[in-house]
Amino acid sequence: MILFPAIDLFEGKAVRLYKGDYGQMTVYSEHPEKIAADFAACGATHIHLVDLEGARSGETPNLETVLKIRESSGLFCEIGGGIRSMEIVDRYLGAGLDRVILGTAAVADEGFLRAAVEKYGAKIATGADIRDGYVAVKGWTEQSGVTMDAFFEKMERIGVATVICTDISRDGAMRGTNREMYRTLSQKYSLQITASGGVSTMEDVRQLREMDLYGAIIGKAYYTGDIDLKKAIEVAR
Repeated sequence: MILFPAIDLFEGKAVRLYKGDYGQMTVYSEHPEKIAADFAACGATHIHLVDLEGARSGETPNLETVLKIRESSGLFCEIGGGIRSMEIVDRYLGAGLDRVILGTAAVADEGFLRAAVEKYGAKIATGADIRDGYVAVKGWTEQSGVTMDAFFEKMERIGVATVICTDISRDGAMRGTNREMYRTLSQKYSLQITASGGVSTMEDVRQLREMDLYGAIIGKAYYTGDIDLKKAIEVAR
């Protein structure tokens, strides 16, 4: 299982939100590229990036910072946050990012999703941000009416390779990840599933690895020191 330590970006800074609430934001560093370099030093091979401003605007306001992170770490970088047009996909992948994650667009614009997968294949992932069994969109501010299972079935039909699945109720809450949800998903679908939200203990990492998940994202637990990233990477392997 691949561990993806995460950097959420806002105004060029590394921040974390509590349950996706922009009003509950903690700034952890004004130099995210230094955090990325530490990820590499701990043995990470991949980074998960989110442009929180982009999630609201549909643009790439943190692209310069993202490229610094890519350059300073040398790691595989995937990014999400407001990617709703082929122009933005082209911009990120053309700049050297390894994978982009379509969230709202994966739910709202099937034509765009199909076109992106046709053009870029496995470089396109989707995000399933789950609240009460439904996929949330627009930076988690709206419920889509699409159930989790309907979303996953659609991703399989379209040929999406990777889905990053977040339980919003667990994100940043430091109360463990939703192991039952990931166990069910891993048994039902052949997609590469990355667990996100609430991965806050070594036992979470161990249990997710035993499910043979593709990946897991470590966010707040890294910044608070609740998870030793170097040890977690060893457990995930």
